[in-house]
This record gives sequence, C-alpha cells and structure tokens, in this order.
Amino acid sequence: MANKITIIGAGQVGSSIAYALSLKGTATEIVLIDIDTKRAMGEAMDIRQGTPYMNPVNIHEGTYEDARGSNIVVITSGVARKPGQTRLELAQTNVDIMKSIIPQVTKACPDAIFVIVANPVDVLTYQFAKTSGIPSDRIIGTGTLLDTARLRTRLADDCGVAQPNVHAYVFGEHGDSSFVPWSLANIASIPVEKFPVQVKKDDVETYVRKSGGIIIEAKRCTNYAIGVTTAELCEIIKHNRTCVTSVSSVLNGEYGLKDVALSILTKVGGNGIQGRLEAPLTDTELASLTHSADCLKDVIKQLTF
Repeated sequence: MANKITIIGAGQVGSSIAYALSLKGTATEIVLIDIDTKRAMGEAMDIRQGTPYMNPVNIHEGTYEDARGSNIVVITSGVARKPGQTRLELAQTNVDIMKSIIPQVTKACPDAIFVIVANPVDVLTYQFAKTSGIPSDRIIGTGTLLDTARLRTRLADDCGVAQPNVHAYVFGEHGDSSFVPWSLANIASIPVEKFPVQVKKDDVETYVRKSGGIIIEAKRCTNYAIGVTTAELCEIIKHNRTCVTSVSSVLNGEYGLKDVALSILTKVGGNGIQGRLEAPLTDTELASLTHSADCLKDVIKQLTF
C-alpha cells in the first residue's frame, strides 16, 4: 500500500522526522518542502543515500504541487526557539508563517491528516483548526507526546524498570503550564505512590518541563526525540492502531473546556482523532488543566490569525 508523507520544514526537526520515518519504513514516499530548497535537497539526498541499508523509500525535495496525494502532512516550519525563550514568545512569528502555509498545503492535500509539530504547537494546532477549513479530527498537534516520553524515560530510570512498564502522561500545554496527573500514573500496574522506589514528583515534573530548554542550551535545538515521537504518531495513523495518546487537539467540552487546543487522552487511528477520554482527575489536577487552558487562551487573545 502506497503511503506518502509530506514534511514542511527541512530543518533539524523536519529532517530528523524524515530520517526516523525512513528507518521505520513508515512511508513509501517522503516529500521535503522548505523555503530553503537547497537545504531540502541536501537533507533528502543524504537520507536517500542510506536507503540501501533500510526499507526502500523514495525521499526527495519538492513543492506544494509535489505534495498532492499525501496521506499525512507534517508541519515543522517556524522560527526555532532560542536559549532562554519560551515557546509562547514565538507565537505571533510562527502564526504568521503558518498563515502562509495553510492555503497552499490544504489546496494541495485537502484529504490528508495534518500533524502540527512547530511551536507553540497548541496555538498553531488551534490556528490550523480554526482557519484551514479542514475537519478538526484530521488536525493533530504533537502536544505533550514528547513530554510524556520524557516523563516515562525519567520514571523508568528512577524506578529501575524498562520504559514499557511505565504508564504515565503529561497533560495540558506543551510548555510551562503542563502537568502530570499523578493519579493516573502507575509502574507495572502499581500506583506510583505505592511503588517500592519513592518517586520525587516535583523533581520529575521539573525535569520534564525544563528538558527542552536544557537541550537547546547545550546543542541549540531538540530534534531526535521529537523526530521519533512524530514518526511514531505517523505509524499509529498509517497502521490504524487506534492508540490512546497525549496529543493536542481542539477540545469540544471535555472537562468543561472548549475553544482551546491542548493535550488530554486522545484516541488516534487511521482517520485521525477518533475521540477523547475524560480520565478521572482529582480536583487539583482538574484545576491544573483549567489553568493550562487559561494560559493558552490568554495568548490566543493577543494573536492575529
């Protein structure tokens, strides 16, 4: 079965996603689109020359016209976050970039599922849903999927277990107002607070929130983890696995929230978003989710879509 994926933005993140997709064999064709056409060509050529040792994939640079027929479109375009800068400080600049992308990509790929990776991802997911004319169930932000991976990595290290034994999520904004609903977290089916190894929850949450900034300060970007995270989301869609994930989408009244995009438990399958699960939260966790939504709404009010 042919599976075509277009990636808009061939920088560190876009090219890492393309590489991860190639290694996984997720797509038969990958199109890289970037305003820097030479960069897109170079990244595609570099990955393509490794295909004799991986699953065959036709990866190449292209234009929006070349994106036609894509099953999935991944959008990473935007100005990268600088050391010390918050994701939300990027907002208007990257909203303006998204404004130029939306009409071109929706014209070329009206039936695709759109995966938003660029930051601030919740704001851009909301913008795409509100202005593109594409049904919102086909618009998915990576949201806290990466934060959740960071959380599970840290908990696995702290508890001395393999990562598949860790079941925990990050909710809310992909940013400073994110939080861990600890009441839902367990290690090998044992609630975190009853696990033999004591988990320092505050330290873990700080680690999750600050990881991106630490990596950016050290190497100027984050690309590998978001690359495999996005590739995994594309795998879920391709194989119609109907997985429950922590991705961002515009809420429709879940937990009393609407007109904002953020991450809660969401069923994702071959046709995009198949529903959301209102997992039981404590009063404190519900307040944290509402606070996260309010933070995002405050930013959205200040932006011009």
